[in-house]
Amino acid sequence: MKKTIVLKVGSAVLTNNGNLALDRLKNLVDFIALLKKDYNVILVSSGAVASGYTLLKLDKKIIAKKQALASIGQPLLMETYRKHFEVHNIICSQVLLEASLFKDMTRLNHAKDTMNELLSNNVVPIINENDVTAIEELVFGDNDQLSAHVSLHFGSELLVILTDIDGYYDDNPHINPNATLQKNVLKISSDELNATHSANSEFATGGIVTKLKAADFLIRNNKHMFLTSGFDLSDAKSFLIDNFHNRGTLFGSLNV
Repeated sequence: MKKTIVLKVGSAVLTNNGNLALDRLKNLVDFIALLKKDYNVILVSSGAVASGYTLLKLDKKIIAKKQALASIGQPLLMETYRKHFEVHNIICSQVLLEASLFKDMTRLNHAKDTMNELLSNNVVPIINENDVTAIEELVFGDNDQLSAHVSLHFGSELLVILTDIDGYYDDNPHINPNATLQKNVLKISSDELNATHSANSEFATGGIVTKLKAADFLIRNNKHMFLTSGFDLSDAKSFLIDNFHNRGTLFGSLNV
């Protein structure tokens, strides 16, 4: 029986200058096709708002406009994924979730049944937060937190976050040239978790702190997370396919 892994890809990877980065999206789909030989793959994908912005230039800082962009962009994003997965004869599906789902065992169990049905039929579920109808009090606010809950509750062995950095450093590598990549992290300090976060692109809602919070959540639940580049997937391939940890940061201890 195949293990299940969750891949999360953010807007920093999927967008470029206000447009979808189609080359990186294609590379991601090709990578998932390779992974599916050994794993069931659940994809948590940002990019709906950015996709909508390619068709209608609204101010995403205004919540109603941002939700309108998500509404426009979600089908466009899914159609882009569908076309690329079709090349590999892989079916993908859309799953829109809300944070409240994970507090309602009846709804959560129904979602688990659906997820198991999709995976058993070789489908790649593509998950996003239901941004169109979400309200501030009931949302994760970023797909890092969503993907951590998906990984925990839907039977995943590992969460892999693909982002615009190649791992977690002991200092900001953009400022400090002597910053060192931490390949293995077993515990995250409260100072790290409470640091001020900043998004890395126009359409991103997270930053390194939201990823650390996702990792901390999984570590506390005896799960694991791997943080690596989504621009260059070679380290992700080495880790997941070749069982070789070249670069990237593993949070928690794991033999994949």
